[in-house]
Order: sequence, then C-alpha cells, then structure tokens
Amino acid sequence: MTALLQKLRHSLLVGDGAMATELYKLGVPIGVCIQELCLSNPDLICSVHKAYLEAGAGLLETNTFGANREGLIRYGLEHKVGPINQAAVKLARKTARDKAYIVGAMSSVTANRVRTQALDNYRSQFEEQALALLHEGPDGIMLETFLDVDELLLAIEVVRSLTNLPIFAQLALLEAGQTRDGYSVSTAFRELKQAGADIVGLNCRLGPTEILSTLENCQVPIDTPISIFPNAGRLGYDDGEYMYKSSPDYFAESALRLREQGARVIGGCCGTTSAHIKAITGAITGLDPVTRINPEPCAVPDKEIRRPYRIKQEKKSIIDLVKQRHTVIVELDPPKDLSTEIFLHGCCELHKAGADAVTLAENSLANVRMSNLALGAIMKGRYNIEPLLHITCRDRNLIGQQSYLMGLDALGISHILIITGDPSHVGDLPGASSVFDVNSFELIRLTKQLNEGISFSGSVLKQQAKFVVGAAFNPYVLNLETAVKRLERKAASGADYIMTQPVYDTQTVKKIYEATKHIGIPVFIGIMPLTSQRNAEFLHNEVPGIRLSPNSLKRMHGLQGITGRQEGLDISKELIDEAMPYFNGIYLITPFNYYDMTAELTKYVHQKATKQT
Repeated sequence: MTALLQKLRHSLLVGDGAMATELYKLGVPIGVCIQELCLSNPDLICSVHKAYLEAGAGLLETNTFGANREGLIRYGLEHKVGPINQAAVKLARKTARDKAYIVGAMSSVTANRVRTQALDNYRSQFEEQALALLHEGPDGIMLETFLDVDELLLAIEVVRSLTNLPIFAQLALLEAGQTRDGYSVSTAFRELKQAGADIVGLNCRLGPTEILSTLENCQVPIDTPISIFPNAGRLGYDDGEYMYKSSPDYFAESALRLREQGARVIGGCCGTTSAHIKAITGAITGLDPVTRINPEPCAVPDKEIRRPYRIKQEKKSIIDLVKQRHTVIVELDPPKDLSTEIFLHGCCELHKAGADAVTLAENSLANVRMSNLALGAIMKGRYNIEPLLHITCRDRNLIGQQSYLMGLDALGISHILIITGDPSHVGDLPGASSVFDVNSFELIRLTKQLNEGISFSGSVLKQQAKFVVGAAFNPYVLNLETAVKRLERKAASGADYIMTQPVYDTQTVKKIYEATKHIGIPVFIGIMPLTSQRNAEFLHNEVPGIRLSPNSLKRMHGLQGITGRQEGLDISKELIDEAMPYFNGIYLITPFNYYDMTAELTKYVHQKATKQT
C-alpha cells in the first residue's frame, strides 16, 4: 500500500483549491491557456501551489486539468502535451518539498464539447497524458470533472494499465444524485471501484450543500476513501462580474458536514481560493475521520433510466406515407408582420387541397418573419394541419436549439427540416449575429439523439422525442458528386428524408434520381411555380441554389399577372408529370403566398396518382 493510501486509512487530508481562480486573481486574462504557464511562467504556478500549501493543503494537484490533446488543440499546443504535463509535476513537487502529496490531474476529454466520435477513440489521449505525468513520479493520478461514467471508466482502464499508484475517480454532476449519462451515483461509485479506482468522489459544478445531499443518499463501496472538491457555490453574475458566492466560513462548516459523511479528502474546485482552503484546514485539523455508514439502499433502476421508453407516433409520418403513395409537402412563408389571418387561411386551403404537411421556413434569407413554432402550434392545435418546421443553425446557440426542440416535442410537432441557414448579414437585420454553434450534420445527429432519450449534453431524458428529420439538397452546384457526398453524410447523421431545391427542367429530375437512389431515404423533389418573366429572371440570376432551364426562361418571356402564373402552373405540371414516376415525394414551394397555385398543383398530384392506380 502506498504512503498516500496508508495516510487515508487513518487521517483526513486537505486538498487544494482552484488553480484558475487564483491565477485570474493574479491578473492572468481569461482565455489564456493556463496549463502552458507551466512552461512560460513557472514561478507564477509555483506561487499558487505555495499559497495552497501555506493554507494547509496536504494534497496538491498539478496544473494539468485539460492538458490533453483535445484541450490544448484550441491553443495550437497539442504538440506540447508531454512537456506541459511533465513540467507541471516538477513544479508541484518543487513547491511541496515533501510537505504534501502530489497528484497528476487529468480531466474529461469531452465534458465541455459535443462528442464527435466514438468514446474509445479518446483512449490514446488519456494514455498520452498519463504517461507524461507518470514519467515524473507523482504520488497518484486525479481523474476529475467527468460528467459521463463511461468515459471515466475508460480513463481508469487506461491509467490502471500503466501504474499501481492510487487513482482518484471524481464525477461532476449536472444536478444532485445522477450523472449525465444516467447512472445513479451509487451505481457509478460501485463500477468505478470495480474498474480499479482507489478513491471515489465528486467535484465541480455543484457547491457543498448539493454534494452533501448526494452523499447522504448514495451508497459508497465499503472501505473506499471519498474525496470531495466542491465549487464555491453556483456561478452567478453580480454588478457586471461573474463570481461564486460561498464564503470561506461556509466552506469550513461544510467541511465538518462532509467529514460526517465519511469524506477523507476535502478540497475545493471552481471559485475556491487559498482562503477557502485555510478555512477547511482550521475546521478539520486534529479531527479523526468518520467511518461512513451508508443509508438504506433505494431501488434505482439505472438501466431503465438509461433506456427510456419510446413513444409511439399517433399519426402516420410523412415517411410512412411516402413509402405507400405519392405524398405532397407544401411550403408557405410565415408573415412578416403580426397578422396571421391570410397565412392561416392559406394553410387551410392547402390542407383541403390534400397537402400532407405544410412546411414553414425559419426566417428565410435571414429576413425576420413570425415564429414558425407559434404558427405550427396554431396550425396543429386549431386546424389539425400537420406542420413541418425548418430549423436553422443560424439563430440559436445549442442551449436555445435543444430548448426549441423540446418545446416542439411538447407541442406534438415532430416533422422538421434542418438547414444551415443564410448568414445574418444578408437579411433585413444585417447587424444581427449568426450563431452557428454546430453545422447541419451535427444538428441532425443531436436531434436524432433526442429520439434516443439523450440530451445534447449527453444526460438522460425521461422519455424519447419522436422527430422525423429532413435534410436539404441543392442539385445546382458545380460538383454534383461533392453535393451527393454531403447528402450521404446527412443520411449517416440520421436524416430521414430529403427535400430538394426547386427544379425547372426534366433532365435535372432524372439526374437527382440517379444521384440519390442509392442513399435509401425518400426524396421530395422541389417544384416552385414561376409567376412572371421578372420572377423567372430573378430566380435564375440572383437566388443561390436555383437555376432555370433555357426553355423555362423562354416560355416565361414577356409574361406577367394571370397569364404569367398560368404558364408557371403549366410548367410545374409538366415537371410533376416527369417527377412522379421517379419520386413519391413532391415538395411544392408557394411563390409570393399565391397558395391557390400550390393548392391547384397539390390537387393535380393526387388526381394524377389516382389515375395511375
């Protein structure tokens, strides 16, 4: 048994506090890579270690939280994983001078970012960092701030294969009692211990009270030391600054309560300073550890939580319909003002004409229109019209996107089309920000993740969503092969169907069919009737993603008003005739809110389909 584990069998140990918090107090700007300071400003790092040592800390963590390849790549420092981690151990050891144990800190690779690859692909990153830390002889390894038990288990597996030194395994909880990936804390601690962790515990995100509540209600494996490093409360915003609320005196009181729950190592995480650590030292110095008595176990169905039930779709989706018969989606733009009467009347007319869904763009061309969520809810709730809502990557960050999707699910709106969205500067509010936290591939994948009962962050939801997700396809590109490969990626991300930009010639209809038939998901071919010569020339010459055939331009020449719209209908009907043998899905786009035109084309599709049968 190592000296560190022997110490924890009979004594309490005070941990250190937050490295970043102290560095920011010393004037280091937010956004700087604090791990790199081990190389460029070692005296500064030593001064923080010294402050915690003088405050009474008997355990110092190296300044290597996030010093893995994934964490350093944003600074262009991924090639310095080894030097940074090795230097960090040396600095901590130099400062401690045998007055404190040194543990090499390793964090989750995926905690603060969307996971983009299989978990096992991060194995090499844990191995690379662990080897660098172990090279300099720490007293143990601290695996901390892991939101997902599965990732922490992988990290333990990697580190345990490299060393017999003590391993701390600390989880970070989104809320008291449960991990992000759906384990109860009791189950998590048991599995961490079985995987090879010597000390189990909690750190970060929550303050002392919420962590205490978790300890009071969970099971900890017998004879397993517990380490607790709470935040200084929840992060708040006061008088123009972000700050943590918990005082050193409060931490002293909390340390005594944590000791009563069997904690052997007590330190601090975000927001804690040397003053907090000094308060903990003053509270528990001279006290013996308390043998933990677990509460009566409660039956927590971990595996059931992690596999939520699937809600059955009450109505047939457009995917079910398009596999059985010709199916029509009609697009109608939301209004630009506060009046909804004309728009809703148009929806009703399209519904009566046989539209299987009415699709609503989201601020197309970055021009502000009424919320398609609100209109979709009215359509579905008041008129029983199936809405299909476009969702752009432009207008909301990931928090807003998930919130928006959860709202759609609560309203029973399941059909959506995910697109990138035009940049804000091209619209009627050019000063607005374009968010683009993710691209369309990632948002498709994250939305389908909700269908598995897993949130964007990876936490388990109490039920599964039921989204039917569409992807857009533009055939009018210089390299069709590249566009098809993008479409294949969207299908691989989880897209259930495809909606194309409008086509205006029969050759393109056939070309789309040949290019996409191998992908294996339904295609709704886009058709938008022309209204005049000016409209035709505008679409052909000014609108990205639309190209008219020479024949269409010629036929619309000199036409406007009723005659122009009639010729546009005739061209569209010819395109429908060409498309229906190839595609069961027809996507009609209403020009200038002339819903009578797309209503007529909807009837035409169904009449033609009836004759064919």
